[in-house]
Amino acid sequence: MTRRLPSTVPRPPGELERLEAVWRTPQGWRLLSSVNNTTIGLLYIGTSLLFFVLAGVLGLLIRAQLAVPENDLLGPGTYNQVFTMHGTVMMFLFAIPVVEAVAVYLLPGMLGARDLPFPRLSAYAYWAYAFGGLGFFCTLFVGLAPDGGWFMYPPLTGKAYSPGLNADFWLLGIGFIEISAIAGAIELIIGILFTRAPGMTLARMPVYAWAMLVVGVMIVFAFPAVIAGTALLELERAYDWPFFDAARGGDPVLWQHLFWFFGHPEVYIIFLPAAGMVSTMIPTIAGTALVGRRAVIVAMVAVGFFSFGLWAHHMFATGLGHLEAGFVSAASMAVAVPTAIQVFAWIGTLWAGAFNGRTSGRGRLALSPPALFILGFMFIFVLGGLTGVMVAVVPFDWQAHDSYFIVAHLHYVLIGGMVFPLFAALCYWLPLVNGNAVPTRVARWSFGLMFAGFNVAFFPMHITGLLGMPRRVYTYPSGLGWEVLNMVSTVGAFVFASGVVLFFAGMARALAKKEKDPGNPWNAGTLEWLPSESYATRSIPQVESNDPLWTDPGLMREVEEGAHWLPGTATGKRETIVTTPVGAKLRYLLVLPTDSWLPFLSALGTAGFFLLLTAKQTMVAWLCGIVAIVTLLAWLWEQDRPAPCREAKVGEDAAGGDLMLPVGATGAASHSWWATIIMLVVDAGVFLSFLFAYVHVSMRLDICPPPGARLAAPWLPALSFALLAASGLLVALARRRPLEAKQGALRWLFGGALVLAIAGFGIELAGQLDSGLSPTRHAWSAAVAAMIAYQGLHVLLCAITGVYVIARSARRQLTPHSRGTLDNTALIWYYTVLQGAVTGVAIHVWPRLMG
Repeated sequence: MTRRLPSTVPRPPGELERLEAVWRTPQGWRLLSSVNNTTIGLLYIGTSLLFFVLAGVLGLLIRAQLAVPENDLLGPGTYNQVFTMHGTVMMFLFAIPVVEAVAVYLLPGMLGARDLPFPRLSAYAYWAYAFGGLGFFCTLFVGLAPDGGWFMYPPLTGKAYSPGLNADFWLLGIGFIEISAIAGAIELIIGILFTRAPGMTLARMPVYAWAMLVVGVMIVFAFPAVIAGTALLELERAYDWPFFDAARGGDPVLWQHLFWFFGHPEVYIIFLPAAGMVSTMIPTIAGTALVGRRAVIVAMVAVGFFSFGLWAHHMFATGLGHLEAGFVSAASMAVAVPTAIQVFAWIGTLWAGAFNGRTSGRGRLALSPPALFILGFMFIFVLGGLTGVMVAVVPFDWQAHDSYFIVAHLHYVLIGGMVFPLFAALCYWLPLVNGNAVPTRVARWSFGLMFAGFNVAFFPMHITGLLGMPRRVYTYPSGLGWEVLNMVSTVGAFVFASGVVLFFAGMARALAKKEKDPGNPWNAGTLEWLPSESYATRSIPQVESNDPLWTDPGLMREVEEGAHWLPGTATGKRETIVTTPVGAKLRYLLVLPTDSWLPFLSALGTAGFFLLLTAKQTMVAWLCGIVAIVTLLAWLWEQDRPAPCREAKVGEDAAGGDLMLPVGATGAASHSWWATIIMLVVDAGVFLSFLFAYVHVSMRLDICPPPGARLAAPWLPALSFALLAASGLLVALARRRPLEAKQGALRWLFGGALVLAIAGFGIELAGQLDSGLSPTRHAWSAAVAAMIAYQGLHVLLCAITGVYVIARSARRQLTPHSRGTLDNTALIWYYTVLQGAVTGVAIHVWPRLMG
């Protein structure tokens, strides 16, 4: 295959016009239906920055309240709501979403793709986050904001101590916002692995893309725990199932295990994208390749791995055993090693750039605005990392736990490790939006105010904490030696805020200017600086190095002239090229969905269902839920249609002939098949969290099952699983049926599978009811009921998807070349059978073995 056409070869007439027409962004109010990554990415970034400002205002209220002793600016109840919302909005509505937002905007261009593989999923994830997040924040204005801390520890968040709806808004609101984050993670993982430009092997992939791949995998494994935890706590609050009630066999520490299994990896989920951005910007700033590039990538993977070994880092004071505490302490220290590798690589790159500059006569490195924010990040984050190692030492943590020392450490890690790199990225990549950058003078003044204000605000908190000031208090008496330190921290916070306001004013000024060609203002080597429009690049480049724009100075011109892959629209629709996950070899042409109102309406219905259900508006909530389901099914119905053609031309081969690629793929070659696999991994994570809760409460029992509970007769679960397994076998037979002929047998097989699956679950449920299962009596019974209910939810999902497959078959929408619905439904069915087997063993076999 040839890598490119000679730039002198004329392009077919009208080719560019057809490409522009297919990818044209809707205008006016129809912009809300856009699914293009550039539109969604900018909306995503803007909304997350709005939440950053709102959370910052709440933080200033906190600092104003604590500026002087015995202050009555905020009452204790109001302060608890403000304090809870500040942490919740910063962590759940800013930090995680902005990470995904920047990736949605940058990654397609950086990978040389036209768009991410599931544009409507990106749009749905954004709108669900925007609607749900804004609705959740508005609870603050009606006195319904959560007040149990952003970590929501039971029993303080149980009905006994939080009888209102405040905690419910946190549990349901944050739960589905996390689902939105998982949807974004699936999109990013598949996009990174399958839509890289030809030749962009994993070894050549930008470090930022590596960071987002690691982060996407971390989200898939970490977030299910908090989804399960919020579900269990809401079940306790709504239905009195006592998972965390010690008097009825529950354990409040169970919440901490589930929450921090998500919460501590979340710190690195926030840090790694920032580190990836820094590893992308520093080589450009230094004018040289990243020192130790391979080591940096390995270090990122190591950080992601170690982060799952230290969730109990926050639980040393809860009474962990010495072995568990020692293991977590060691993991907390070990994670500093790969982090330090990245810091040394950045320093080495800057040093190499400065040395090259002196030897070539270019002088010292210029302190551009991105460079200033990066240097500030390195100073602040390293200091935060050092205090992190301190609190990893168990005896020191016992002394500093729940003091303002921890508040200082947390902010040094999160603001230093994420906010400063983000502002560097806004300086660096803002020209991509309309060609204009934040004015240099404004950016420098902003950096000075933010850097000075941050350190003035948070460094004294280390001392305040060591002097004994506890966190989460709304006031304090005078005479304890905290007055001056708190006033200094408050002044510093307002100085920091003034720097943020100045920066955003400069950014607004830049965005208000007339649009111009951004070019490549930093002389960067990565592909996002290629000339682009709504369709991304005119042609998809062939990549032959780590920094393609440095190694091939003519690449920008060649791509703009259409001299590389897919210079137009091969099928008359939106397309991008799918390549192999490792070697980035041409695989097939992916036809992308176009703009649609369906993701918008589905997200609106989803947000309305959760928020209105929390507010006890049951009828309206279920109407919203029906809207969400109907629009989702309509959206899916449009997706898996026969391709407009079997194959299409994407370029020329080595002999100058047409190079044809198949349009679409099926089975394990399809990107949708792998997306379903990742979704099922998330699903398994939620189930395993329920299973962990069941095992946790079981291990606390002297006798299992506890007095008052008994197991169902053993023949009932055996019969139940036999029927469920038989349904899976029928689905497997249906999947093997030829789709060229009549599909009546396929529909009958799916119908039989539906009957068997529902009958199997019905027998299991009947057996539990016959045994007198009472979820309100004991935590063990509640854990059993939760696992059975989750299995029942999957049987219902199988029923819906089974009817959906039958309907598509009846409408002749299943063909050998458009069978994604059938293949993916089969995967869901097989998983449901496997989960049913594990549930049966856990509930019926394990207690008998324990007895």
